Amino acid sequence: MKLKSLIVDDEELARENLKMLLEEYCPDIEVLGTAGSVKEAKAKINELSPQVVFLDIRMPSGAEGFELLESLPEKKFQVVFVTAFKDYAIKAFNANAIHYVMKPVDIEDLQQAVEKLKSYSTQFQVDPDNFSAYIKALENLTQNLSSDAPIKRITINHSKGFKIVDDDDIVHLEANGNCTSIHFNDGGRYLDTKTMKIYENILDDVKFFRIHKSHIINMNYLKEYLNEDGYFVIMKDGAQLPIARNRLSTFMERIKSL
Repeated sequence: MKLKSLIVDDEELARENLKMLLEEYCPDIEVLGTAGSVKEAKAKINELSPQVVFLDIRMPSGAEGFELLESLPEKKFQVVFVTAFKDYAIKAFNANAIHYVMKPVDIEDLQQAVEKLKSYSTQFQVDPDNFSAYIKALENLTQNLSSDAPIKRITINHSKGFKIVDDDDIVHLEANGNCTSIHFNDGGRYLDTKTMKIYENILDDVKFFRIHKSHIINMNYLKEYLNEDGYFVIMKDGAQLPIARNRLSTFMERIKSL
């Protein structure tokens, strides 16, 4: 079954280009219509009840795409942000597991976003609580983008759905293929589909340090350092993790600053 969608962008050419790309390269998406303003988008959402909204972040007269989301008392759709923003904004998107594509739109990126939409739709059907977590992730994204403070709340995808966590609860992270195992202070562990590289970029680099290509630690949970038969840290959860030789000097500098 196709996912019914609405495209929201103030530029007519951008709307028509995205519509063309979706119709030609994304057969699982049905474009119900387009809108060029917050007011028009709100009316179209109420009229068409889309399952997906492709939303430009910055629209005319200084209006933000987030204003549209905040104006809706109840959201029953997924969002794919279409954005020219980079750097910090991308960190915020990745931290909250929210779909986005960069302008100019790349076909492969768009197709990957659609695959995520389909996967999320399945998870929402299996457990409605997953959709509630998704809406909270959207709210976290809004807060992250409106603040220069380090990102603290992170949305992770696991085998049963979604979980929003505070980074203070993360003890360490471990590479697991192209995924990441996240170890928590309550003894829990989740496998997330984000890579270690993404986590290295989104986590607060004052609090977290990558000691090895396969390990990132929360310095607040560091218990002990060992230099016998190699270089290791002992975490408060008992985990013994190796420190890569090429990261040792930087790690020691971090220890001195604690």
